[in-house]
This record gives sequence, C-alpha cells and structure tokens, in this order.
Amino acid sequence: MTVHEVDDYLAGLAEPARSTLETLRRSILAVVPEAEQGISYGMPAFRVDGAVVAGFAAFTKHLSYLPHSGQVLADLADDLAGYERTTGSLHFPPDQPLPDALVRSLVEAKLRLLGLA
Repeated sequence: MTVHEVDDYLAGLAEPARSTLETLRRSILAVVPEAEQGISYGMPAFRVDGAVVAGFAAFTKHLSYLPHSGQVLADLADDLAGYERTTGSLHFPPDQPLPDALVRSLVEAKLRLLGLA
C-alpha cells in the first residue's frame, strides 16, 4: 500500500468529488496521522497496525465513507441521521464533505472496535 495509489485514485476523479474526498482524506489523517494509505478492494483505505480503519470511494451519484465494519454505522446511527447508508457504507453528496467531528467519531468508533483506542 502506498500513498501514491490514493493520489492516483483522487487524480482520476472529476470535481467536486476530488476536492470533497481530499478533504475527507485530511480529516481521517487528522485522527490517525500514522495511518498507512493505499488501495483496498479498489478503493482508498487507511490502515493502523495492519487493520483498515477507514476508507472512501466515489460513485456516479454519491461518495461513500467506508468504516470496513458493519458495526460502526449501527453504533453511530443517531449521529448519521439525514445520511443515506447501507450496513457498510455512509453515502454523501459529491459537493458536501463530511464534517470533521463526524469523521473523528467514525474513525474513533472503528479504533475502539479494534482495541486500538
């Protein structure tokens, strides 16, 4: 996994998705600056101690935050009111970055599940 893979992924996106996901990347790294960045399952992912703690992806009509856990989004359901989601992904518009505080909550929830917080 390399940071260049994530750079390449983002470079291939059109605006505003690129900028929105670059903002999300910075938000994730603010919580886990030691995270190793790379691609997992074709999407940017952030690993801490070998475990994926966060990821994201761009789709045609939305962007997704991926906690790589079915439990994280369920645990934070009250905080996610107003967002569409599946068991494993949180969807948001390409022109509306997730708030930093929400990203912090999502990443920290995954770290707790892994026993890393």
